Amino acid sequence: MKRLPALASADRAVDRVLAGRLSAALARPAAQQPCWPDAERAGAVIGLLHNAEPIVAPEETARLHTRLAAVARGEAFLLQGGDCAETFAGNTEPHLRANLGVLERMGEVLAGAAGRPVVKIARMAGQFAKPRSNTVDARGLPVYRGDIVNSPECTAAARTPDPHRMLMAYAHAAGAMDLVRKFCAEGVEAPQPALAGARRAPGEPRFGEAGRPPRPTEIFVSHELLLLDYERAVLWADSGAPEPRLSSGLAHFLWIGDRTRQLDGAHIAFAELLANPIGLKLGPGCTPEEVVEYVRRLDPHRTPGRLTLVSRMGHARVRELLPPIVEKVTASGHEVIWQCDPMHGNTRTSGNGYKTRHFDHVVAELAGFFAVHRQLGTHPGGIHVEVTGEDVTECLGGAAGIAEADLPDRYTTACDPRLNAGQSVELAAAVAKLLS
Repeated sequence: MKRLPALASADRAVDRVLAGRLSAALARPAAQQPCWPDAERAGAVIGLLHNAEPIVAPEETARLHTRLAAVARGEAFLLQGGDCAETFAGNTEPHLRANLGVLERMGEVLAGAAGRPVVKIARMAGQFAKPRSNTVDARGLPVYRGDIVNSPECTAAARTPDPHRMLMAYAHAAGAMDLVRKFCAEGVEAPQPALAGARRAPGEPRFGEAGRPPRPTEIFVSHELLLLDYERAVLWADSGAPEPRLSSGLAHFLWIGDRTRQLDGAHIAFAELLANPIGLKLGPGCTPEEVVEYVRRLDPHRTPGRLTLVSRMGHARVRELLPPIVEKVTASGHEVIWQCDPMHGNTRTSGNGYKTRHFDHVVAELAGFFAVHRQLGTHPGGIHVEVTGEDVTECLGGAAGIAEADLPDRYTTACDPRLNAGQSVELAAAVAKLLS
């Protein structure tokens, strides 16, 4: 692997070719991008990021490729989860450990039921940008687009996009990745304090039992491929791919959201150039023909595990909308991973004004997802969920019976509501039943 030093000064022929292809991709229309008030300052920040060290190592990304190929073949299950939006203030060791701990617990429950390995990918070390439905909020201020762009504080100055925040995001992501590696190397033997009060699901293994020594674990990191000025900065020329491609040094796995999946847009064109595993969110507006075209472009060499298709249809429509998509893609011969995001299609506003999701609706969409794949003989490969190891009150229902009146108690998310520690493990137990 060779670092791509800068778009204009690539010193190998392959780098010049890749740089040209990257420039062409970024020249396409790009949805959900901030308007930097000072283009020269933004350019200077991007230049600094070009010289930054990668946050993830190439051998780690290659190892994830191997793990995801097993998922695509039906030999493993994919668990992806974490915060909806990371924040600089929340990027603390206790919070990160709590989230990694709950992901580990969920993975233990799923592995026991599936009888096969569980590949764990955290929404961590880079999930600082968020797509939004509107450009301004109810006060007429620029909408909050995540800590990498602006601040949630309700002032014009705080909401003005600031490119310097990309440098802050990089520093926070690098620190989080260091902690992920430390967490994995230390091994897992007991729940973190934030998880201690969470209810143990039936059949869930007890952590820290006598005679069970700590064991190393493996967790990869991911975030949404959204802010292109940030994503284009830390790239490598990867000659190990079937064709010369770029490898992101910012995450092992990147996904394209439902709002930025335009076939003629910059996000799809950028993802085509990447050697990393790629995810694509599919909302209820997707047609089978569109999805087959995404698959053709994002998985040109038919590489098992290269592409993860993440359905987010809503509990009421998944059984209707998903089957023709699965049938069409299966007929194309590509070995993709089928993953379900049961959160985004089930978001609603509570009577007291909070964005929320109901636990029962989340489980219902997962049940529909599994039923579709069982009916068609395809592999329900994984779940993608917004969760935290902390005791928040953001999603309704679950064994704790969180009601609308409880939502204000501990509603701390920077954007969308997350399942708390107890609900997350309870959800894993529900999925375990579907798996077994």
